[in-house]
Amino acid sequence: MRARKPILLIDDSPESQRVIKLFVDNGIDFVKYHVKNFEKSCCMELPTTKAPSVIAVEGIFRDKSVIEDYVEFAKQKKSHESNDAQTESSFW
Repeated sequence: MRARKPILLIDDSPESQRVIKLFVDNGIDFVKYHVKNFEKSCCMELPTTKAPSVIAVEGIFRDKSVIEDYVEFAKQKKSHESNDAQTESSFW
């Protein structure tokens, strides 16, 4: 089964750009969604949405330090899954 990618809600702020760079630099796949797209594709803007935010299977992360913690968790999870795959293949 394929893992779900986290959704990164962004705006035009430098903070959002730093979070995008953090995800890219750490090799974490994600879906980027600009908060202004809600205005175009839905019915209104989201005045209470704080960007950047991450919506992931593990939860919703809104603060920069919490997002950084999520990135560390995602890196460890990815590394652990990679090690498990190597271990399983070594038995074949």
